Amino acid sequence: MLDLTGLAMLREFAVRGTLAATAEAMGYSPSAISQQLAALERQAGVPLTVRTGRRLRLTPAGERLVTHADAVLATLEEAQAELRLNRESVRGTVKLAVFQSAALALVPPALRAIRAAHPKLRVLVTQSEPGAALADTWARDFDLVVAEEYPHHSAPHYPQVDRRPLVTDELRLCVGGPWADATTLADVADASWVMEPRGTATRHFAEQACRTAGFEPDVRFETADLQAHVRFIESGLAVGLLPGLMWGRGDMAALAHPLRPAAYRTVFTAARRSSRHDSAIAAVRTALERAAQELSTMAGTAPSVAPSL
Repeated sequence: MLDLTGLAMLREFAVRGTLAATAEAMGYSPSAISQQLAALERQAGVPLTVRTGRRLRLTPAGERLVTHADAVLATLEEAQAELRLNRESVRGTVKLAVFQSAALALVPPALRAIRAAHPKLRVLVTQSEPGAALADTWARDFDLVVAEEYPHHSAPHYPQVDRRPLVTDELRLCVGGPWADATTLADVADASWVMEPRGTATRHFAEQACRTAGFEPDVRFETADLQAHVRFIESGLAVGLLPGLMWGRGDMAALAHPLRPAAYRTVFTAARRSSRHDSAIAAVRTALERAAQELSTMAGTAPSVAPSL
């Protein structure tokens, strides 16, 4: 019979691409990973990996075995989740990945609710870029992720990872200082801008919105920290496009003007399909959804609950 640890390592190697990355993810040394893969290869009776130059890659037999290993690990995860359903209380540890604005607006009320309802449930929260977090959830580094999609920019889809909507978050032009009277993108064609780094979905959306309005934005401030965006805008040093989870906080709503046509991002949770019976993950997901619903009741400031993706 094939060794389960070896199958897990083979699957991890397929996801990570190198022995070093596999070792780091699993907490082993590269030599230990190599030895386990060699032992699995002897059990299988066929070559599972082949060296090409300095790199190790899977053989066709290895790729087929990874598919079976993925199914075996998913079945094992489902079995463990079903066993936890028999517990009297929800307990355990859930690893949650979340991007900044959701971490600020949704996670605190969700965690307070979890602490009150499920005191034995431990949630580990990591701030992570949504695209990377989705990949890491598929790879089993996280149990649950809060991710986002911007208009005309779909987040990556991974096999056997299910999504559930949280909120539809309106994107608005936020202005202050010398641009306080501006209400449209055309009004701020000559303004200084704050945007997220190049390569992000947020930056792509913001640049395209400006270009569609007929100008190239003068980006003076570049940061992934949306709290910094708020400070630059409130200080009158820049203008920017912010989602409702940010402009709906504090006094920013007075500085936020709807785009024409209106634009929205979708915020959703994603988890592996094999964890659908896990009561701990379900409790965290439900708490996030309730936090989103409560936020939507804040008239005129909050995003709305998303009906579907």
